Amino acid sequence: MNGLIEITGLTKAYDASHVAVDDITLTLSGGKIIGLLGPNGSGKTTLIKMLNGLLTPSRGSIRINGQPVGPETKAHVAYLPDRTYLSGNQKIDEILDYFCDFYADFSREKATEMLKSLGISPDSRMRTLSKGTKEKVQLILVMSRNADLYVLDEPIAGVDPAARDYILRTIINNYNPSATVLISTHLIGDIEKVLDEVVFMRQGKLVLYTSVDNVREQHGKSVDAYFREVFAC
Repeated sequence: MNGLIEITGLTKAYDASHVAVDDITLTLSGGKIIGLLGPNGSGKTTLIKMLNGLLTPSRGSIRINGQPVGPETKAHVAYLPDRTYLSGNQKIDEILDYFCDFYADFSREKATEMLKSLGISPDSRMRTLSKGTKEKVQLILVMSRNADLYVLDEPIAGVDPAARDYILRTIINNYNPSATVLISTHLIGDIEKVLDEVVFMRQGKLVLYTSVDNVREQHGKSVDAYFREVFAC
């Protein structure tokens, strides 16, 4: 059965001694929230960048909705990088204008509604916002798209527990239900309650791809506890 994401023999080698992603084959279906989990240096961000067309594979292929990664797939993928990319001088309103122009599937109405629910003024400049509020604004921009694939790299890192809860609620309540959300995170305990499936990576290789229910039923443990067991130093 074809999936939303089809990865075949995917490898990214920066040089002979640094293989960041090593011969991964994986098919992910639509309508799922999937955790992309692994210790530092496991290749998660490299994989995410290849899904978004920001890095070119050394070997292998990625297809999204049957299309090779390129301009056609970028129009259907909403990406939240692991660091702030918006200009501090821009007003939120100006950023909304940009997203409306750039993404046909962007809903200004949805974004404005979420900003209002948080008491964030569209007239605010990004530089005046706290780190947590900037994270929320970036997430709102991503989740206001009607995408087929949402790729979120560390969406809850560096924010307080209340902000994490808001971010998780925003993800659950605003993504297109036939789409897939791929979340890379180290904070597994905070996020596993929203996950349907998990992908474990280590040193660029695929270690495990299964459902959260399977982890709990087969191992009698939470995903967080099982992750700690698999990746124990």
